[in-house]
Amino acid sequence: MLRGTEAAIRLGLVAAMTTASCGYGWAQTAQPQARVIEILADHDSRYKIQSQKQPTITVRAGEQITLRITAKKAKNRNRDGSIHGFALLRAKDRQPVPEWDFLLKPGIQEFTLAAPGEPGEYIVVCTVICSEDHEGMSMRLVVLP
Repeated sequence: MLRGTEAAIRLGLVAAMTTASCGYGWAQTAQPQARVIEILADHDSRYKIQSQKQPTITVRAGEQITLRITAKKAKNRNRDGSIHGFALLRAKDRQPVPEWDFLLKPGIQEFTLAAPGEPGEYIVVCTVICSEDHEGMSMRLVVLP
């Protein structure tokens, strides 16, 4: 039979192990839910965000976000069926940001990722020649510290 403190410690360990979510006796910390940002890659070769005349995404450095992008039919498409692209470039030197380059097929697609770690201005550009207005398909992304 266990006494006092020893019994309490063992009971605490058993309780912690039975409530752990990973099954190995280690408790996992809850991850914050990624913020969802809705974007429309429209048939007129424009990115759109509801209630914004000039679409801009504002995030904090390293913030977990989910881009929910709805791609509408374009005039042209790639061989793989992509109708628009979504790539992030640093505004200061137009260098691509790793892991921020997506091909968009018709319909809704979601991408969960971390915002760039470097505060500043970025540009989102379309990487699929979707129409004669393709060059105008861009928007801003601002990363706050």
